[in-house]
Amino acid sequence: WIISDYESPQLDLDNPASYRDLSKPIGALTDSRLSFFLERYQFSKESDPDTPAFHYGSHYSTPAIVYGYMIRLEPFTSLHTTLQNGKFDHADRLFHSIPLTWKQCLENMQDVKELVPEFYYQPEFLHNVNSNNLGTRQDGQVMGDVVLPPWANGSADEFIRRQREALESEHVSANIDMWIDLIFGYKQNGQAAEAAHNLFYYTSYEGEVDLNSIQDSMEANALLVQITNFGQTPCQLFKRKHPKRAPLLPSTLPLLLHPRSALRLTMSGSPSG
Repeated sequence: WIISDYESPQLDLDNPASYRDLSKPIGALTDSRLSFFLERYQFSKESDPDTPAFHYGSHYSTPAIVYGYMIRLEPFTSLHTTLQNGKFDHADRLFHSIPLTWKQCLENMQDVKELVPEFYYQPEFLHNVNSNNLGTRQDGQVMGDVVLPPWANGSADEFIRRQREALESEHVSANIDMWIDLIFGYKQNGQAAEAAHNLFYYTSYEGEVDLNSIQDSMEANALLVQITNFGQTPCQLFKRKHPKRAPLLPSTLPLLLHPRSALRLTMSGSPSG
């Protein structure tokens, strides 16, 4: 998630308040949720000293989350129904609204999911292009295209354009290093992750479980299913703080052409400068 405003009729990307705090994991964006997860961490630490303590039992990226976001496009439609024993999940649990999904990520104690890359380049996944029967919600609303924030003006293309604009903004460029630290860097695990309130269940981390050493085949299979379906933290790419991106500076120098390039322009009849 980059943007935090999915309610306003106009999106002001010059306002820092329009952006999510990239220095914090999704679960720590509000004080009430952070308090809940800190209590869970303490409980897990005291109740089972042999298992690494954790803040979050769910994860920010799982196959089910990807299938859920992408449910309106194949092959994700089929992958979702396969996961649900050949049918769609209940309509009230399907991806329906971007404003509602963001609200759930701030209020639902089981929901810490991030977005998928398609939110920044592919408007098609927001349309029910194959006219799938996704059911009817309890409020009577028939599931179809994804409900967009007001500032998208009903256009999936406009939504993706503004998402991309936010992602490429100077504000995000100046702060994205802190998110990289959480997901791929030194705050992913260990003491730095504990201080950043960013610890997940131990089976999600690379190298934490040696399935070959488990003699009980049923136990090994249960762990494999858990690892496969309930989230995997990416490989840790950086052991130190990620450097900040240098600010964008306007060019004050004229465009200089290589002499051969200038000669070709002159010979082709174009101005040589």
